[in-house]
Amino acid sequence: MSTATTTSPRPTFDQMNLSVGKRARLHRLMYEHGPANGTLMILPIDQGLEHGPIDFFDNPDSLDTDWIYRLAVAGNFSGVALHIGLAEKYHKAYAGRVPLVLKVNGKTNFPSDEDAFSPMTSSVEDAVRLGADAVGYTLYVGSPAQDVDIAQCNEVRRECERYGMPLVIWSYPRGAAVKAKGGQDSLYAIDYAARVACEVGCDIVKLNEPKWDASAAAALPKPYNTLEFSDVEGLRRVVRSAGRTLVLVSGGSKMGDDATLHKAQIAMEAGCVGLIFGRNMWQRKWENALSMSASMHQLMKGYGQER
Repeated sequence: MSTATTTSPRPTFDQMNLSVGKRARLHRLMYEHGPANGTLMILPIDQGLEHGPIDFFDNPDSLDTDWIYRLAVAGNFSGVALHIGLAEKYHKAYAGRVPLVLKVNGKTNFPSDEDAFSPMTSSVEDAVRLGADAVGYTLYVGSPAQDVDIAQCNEVRRECERYGMPLVIWSYPRGAAVKAKGGQDSLYAIDYAARVACEVGCDIVKLNEPKWDASAAAALPKPYNTLEFSDVEGLRRVVRSAGRTLVLVSGGSKMGDDATLHKAQIAMEAGCVGLIFGRNMWQRKWENALSMSASMHQLMKGYGQER
């Protein structure tokens, strides 16, 4: 095991109490593809449904999902995450070369985040049929629809257990109640979202990086209203709250090269299992995207962990 600086080792497969099927699939993602040292570097391309074509304007080449898959192969990513339509049309040519994380729910960008809810777009059975190694589900913590959302997530979790499929939850705080208590990017909200994902039974949780906003501190519940923190400290607290659940950090909107690498460094130092950077990869032109993926590989070499 490497001696990278984190608060504690990430949970092992034994500590996560994984079934045989989940263990085999996570082994492929974490030890046979990408950095292949127990970390994860996922390339998501679910933004077309979530945001619309606008995200592809910076790099029109990325509108072609085959271009994305070729980037995943050339950049040696641990896997791609996308919806059923793209998986049906493009994954066959890359099956066995790039692991698939099938996103089974989603929504468009037209409704307000106040009432955020993502209906099902496919199923765990679809994921098995397509040879996926994990299922992705978006859960909006704090939304007025969270009762329906958690119940729907529970059905997905049960199917994942039935088929031995790892469950990755995109755990996002949303809604007016979240805004009234400091906002969706606060440590309180993201820390809570990490814990919810753990307690509803996911294996990996995808989270945004928490931010300190002094102007919103008064609205935060105690003791979060006084918890000023550095980038690494905030994420370390979130990783602890996630318990025996692996944590992935979202890349978010495109940043410059230095900022992208800095965010990746923070995530790994905090004890996250890896990165799920989409726009910060495929909104770059080909050579720059390959250069960034190579830099990520180099960075993640120091954060390997045995099973």
